[in-house]
Parts: sequence; structure tokens; C-alpha cells
Amino acid sequence: MNKIIKIPLAILLLLCLLDMPYGFYEFVRFVALIAFGILAYQSKEKKNKSELIIYASLALLFQPFFKIALGRTLWNIVDVITAIYLLINIVRNPTIKKES
Repeated sequence: MNKIIKIPLAILLLLCLLDMPYGFYEFVRFVALIAFGILAYQSKEKKNKSELIIYASLALLFQPFFKIALGRTLWNIVDVITAIYLLINIVRNPTIKKES
């Protein structure tokens, strides 16, 4: 399930580098809040405290209700770093399915 969340979220964050309507950025922030919330919860269930802190912090950073004004350049940097982190995390921690 992690790949289903991380890959589309990484793509959305990288699309933020393009000149999009403001509503798109709001949409991405809302989707990121939900996705990072789910990832934080999954990390809590796996007892992975470091990932829990990272995902919870990202959920707070991207939440759309109390906006953090970083400026377009800094937001672009945050988007790229976050997208790279998500993609590297997929490769580093592949989901292992147990066969019954």
C-alpha cells in the first residue's frame, strides 16, 4: 500500500514545479496532508519512530489550513526533496508480502 501512496504523491509534488493554477497547489497540500497522515499511522503501527516523526512533520508542513509561507523557490526545494525521499524510501524499504 505504501507504493500506492508514495508514487502518486511524489508525482504530484514534482508537478508543483510547473506553473499551475493556485487551486492545484491547494489540492496537493490537502492530498499530502492525508497521505502523510496515513504514512505516519502506518509507521506507528510498524513501531518505526523515525518515519513516524518525518511523516507527521510533513503532514503538518503541507497541511492547507494554516499555511506556512515559504515562497515559491523554497517550496519547490521542499517538494523536490520530499519527492526524492518518498521514491528512495520505496526502493530502500520494499514491501515484502508473506505467502500463506
